[in-house]
Amino acid sequence: MMTFPVAGRRLVAALSGACALSVFPLASVAFAQDSAGAGPLEFTITANRGDTPLARAGSAVTVIPADEIRQVNPAAPLDVLRSQPGVSVSESGGPGHLSTIMLRGAEARHTLVLIDGVRVGDVASTGGEFDFSNLVATDIERIEILRGPQSALYGSDAIGGVINIVTRKGRGAPRASVQVEGGSYGTFSTLGSVSGGTDRFSYALSLLAARSVGFSAYGYRIPRLETLYGPFDKDGYTRFAGSARFSYRLTDNVEIEGGVYGGRLRSDYDAAFAGFGYLPDTPSVVKSRFMTAFVRAKIDTLDGLLRHRITGYATETDRKSEDVQRYDFGFGLTDEYNRYDYRGRRYGVEYQGDLALGPWGKLTFGGVVERETAKTATIPGLNSFNRPESAKYSRNSGGVFALYQTTLFDRLDLSLGGRVDKADGVRAFVTGRATAAYRIEETGTKLRASIGSGAKAPSLYQQFSVYSPSRNGFPALVPETSWGVDAGVDQTIIDGRLVLGATLFYNRIRNLIDFDGTLPSIAPFGGQYLNIARARTQGIEFAADGVISPDYLRVRASYTFLDARDVTTGLELARRPHHQGRISVAWTPIAKLTIEPTVFFVGERFSGRNQADPLKPYARLDARIAYQVTPNVEVYARGENLTNARYQEIKDYGTTGRAVYGGVRATW
Repeated sequence: MMTFPVAGRRLVAALSGACALSVFPLASVAFAQDSAGAGPLEFTITANRGDTPLARAGSAVTVIPADEIRQVNPAAPLDVLRSQPGVSVSESGGPGHLSTIMLRGAEARHTLVLIDGVRVGDVASTGGEFDFSNLVATDIERIEILRGPQSALYGSDAIGGVINIVTRKGRGAPRASVQVEGGSYGTFSTLGSVSGGTDRFSYALSLLAARSVGFSAYGYRIPRLETLYGPFDKDGYTRFAGSARFSYRLTDNVEIEGGVYGGRLRSDYDAAFAGFGYLPDTPSVVKSRFMTAFVRAKIDTLDGLLRHRITGYATETDRKSEDVQRYDFGFGLTDEYNRYDYRGRRYGVEYQGDLALGPWGKLTFGGVVERETAKTATIPGLNSFNRPESAKYSRNSGGVFALYQTTLFDRLDLSLGGRVDKADGVRAFVTGRATAAYRIEETGTKLRASIGSGAKAPSLYQQFSVYSPSRNGFPALVPETSWGVDAGVDQTIIDGRLVLGATLFYNRIRNLIDFDGTLPSIAPFGGQYLNIARARTQGIEFAADGVISPDYLRVRASYTFLDARDVTTGLELARRPHHQGRISVAWTPIAKLTIEPTVFFVGERFSGRNQADPLKPYARLDARIAYQVTPNVEVYARGENLTNARYQEIKDYGTTGRAVYGGVRATW
């Protein structure tokens, strides 16, 4: 169990005491308005595991609505996350390639990613993190970013925070839409969807096909590397993806819903190992398949006072890398071929109950049981020095949780929750979270604060791979743990047209798992994963969203200052810029025409560990122009990196140059 410092214990005690006072009839908490009836920015479904008005959430949460998601590349919508407070993005060579997100300076594996409430991290990967190259904009209704430790609500992985991707439910009369887009780098995509619903039944289906010739993942627009190793081959991708969501109300008190989200991706990549006779630009290919599915029963009992949710779910990620290493040791150019297969599966059942306590608040409680399996294989090919290897490992896990919410004096919203998790061969961990939000409606002010602990169990690969003392696992590995605190203020002014937000945060992470290559293991050359590191992250987040002139001018901006360091060495952690942010201005000079330039800026940071490989700061200018031809037809053009800035997110990996795309979207 995490141990809080003295100041943290005092804050927890104060919040706990305030919650205890709620046994007196001072407040009334009812279930939040159903998401179908609220505006996209009026509520959050992630902050408290259920519909909660944003004005009552004590955690730092960002809600990205569908209309903002539709403005980016539908086949690779990562840019909509890149611009948010506390979010750091790394792409290994542009769209279609490995992409990860870090929240508030924590590791990528410390970002818990959910799709419709189902965790979707890659079970077979080294750290179990989600590869955002699998994310496509097929009927995404909203994306919520919940920052800070959230393991008390969601269990393992939620050290940096939670990203919840919510697909759209069908509503109302049948409707359909088609979007076609093409442009630079031989890029073309088509997205189509149909949806509808009645009082009892709803459906939503979406399909996407996309391809891009792309640019070289390694060395593109990096003069030093182009001189040494160019010209480079292009590394493109081909993608097919889709989603489906349905619901059926059996009775007034029972509803069944389900969904599927996933796709196939084929992308070229470079081995990217240079020197000692090796050439980095190689014709390597990875073929991946990702899918997540769920079925959920919602049952109301006790005249609606007690709601039950029972969810069965499954997630699968299958990757096959046809890897080519190209080298010349003085005997002529040689290609070495190997295939690496990784398949990870996760399936489980979760129960959640929500009990309305009338004037005493609301109690949420539940539990989950889950099984993870992973298969890995190395299949040597022509000229390979590898030996054939295969492995299969699995693990069962489970957890129970409870969250209590109440409102005091019609102004102070409080929550207090905790969770216990246990996985096979891993020590159990206990996490907690408390939040407070104080609303001053006369001035449009909300003061908020949260404190909590997070944890991440060792991944299957870390626990059972060849980099452990035995195939039976490594019991010495313990969960990574953290505690964090934040405090902020949200202010609405100018009759609600301008919303400002600021948040201070601080996190400590212990028992970080890292690789030590000097220790013996099953692997031919040794090496083990051990709990050998600690980290500290702190900073401040700003956000602003203002309608300067109704129907004419809107400004949005965000900024994050981050200081993330290895506690042992005092050195900065890799790929965590001190400064980053964006500003966009949406201008509507005439009816139906919108012009929106956006500037992203990222400060200096280090690509490698121990402050190695410094990367220069950069600013990138994007823009979008849209014209509403008819109420059902929109034409648009989108530009990326219009100033052709040279920058790298990961050392020696290419990023887009000046690029322009155009498209049309029709609905009926």
